[in-house]
Amino acid sequence: MTSPKPKSSTQNLKKSIPAPARRKPAFRSAYTKAELEEIFRRFSIQRPEPKGELEHVNPFTLVVAVALSAQATDAGVNKATRALFKVADTPQKMLELGEGKVRDYIKTIGLYRNKAKNVIALSQMLVDDFGGEVPKTREELVRLPGVGRKTANVVMSMAFGIPTIAVDTHIFRIGNRIRLAPGKTPDEVEEKLEKVIPKHYLYHAHHWLILHGRYCCKARRPECERCVIADICKSPEKSCDVPAPLVELPPQMIGAAD
Repeated sequence: MTSPKPKSSTQNLKKSIPAPARRKPAFRSAYTKAELEEIFRRFSIQRPEPKGELEHVNPFTLVVAVALSAQATDAGVNKATRALFKVADTPQKMLELGEGKVRDYIKTIGLYRNKAKNVIALSQMLVDDFGGEVPKTREELVRLPGVGRKTANVVMSMAFGIPTIAVDTHIFRIGNRIRLAPGKTPDEVEEKLEKVIPKHYLYHAHHWLILHGRYCCKARRPECERCVIADICKSPEKSCDVPAPLVELPPQMIGAAD
């Protein structure tokens, strides 16, 4: 009986080298660079100075308002926070108010009990860890109770002027519906949007896309006849190829219905 041949050193070496990780295919936009430039050029004419529709008076009240807006409309949050922010516009004042009274102010908002706990907890952390000031980095912001990546991105953009894309339900829908940045998760849509949006439009792009989704490319039925990019849009749901007249819209009414 012959003994088995010893494995060659080459065979052993092959086994010890792990197989190379599969590279994710590079994302290719459905739109050309010229089309992307034109889309955001039109948005910039339609709304030269877009604004977020959550009422706030400083970075702290913005953090609170955005945290409260999860699974709620901006209009509903504004209605609840107008009175709250008059008496508690700093972390210390919010702590002095206490969880029970915060709960009373925001009880018209969905999940208000848990949100009141988070408002007090994030206020405490701001006082204990950040000297009562709202931090400017995403890594620090997401440490705050009730603050996720989307909330952090909104605060970075609106409070500190740092260009970010906060993917809410409107932007997630738009990214997928019009094939601008299709993705299965908000993070995936965010990553792709940051790649395709022309850099000089990135600062306002977050608000343009939210407002486009809220007032034109609506969830139930997109109003293509009112869309300024109808001729460029590559959505399979599109019902019109003629763009709406490109005119500046009236100033936003902050606190309007969502």
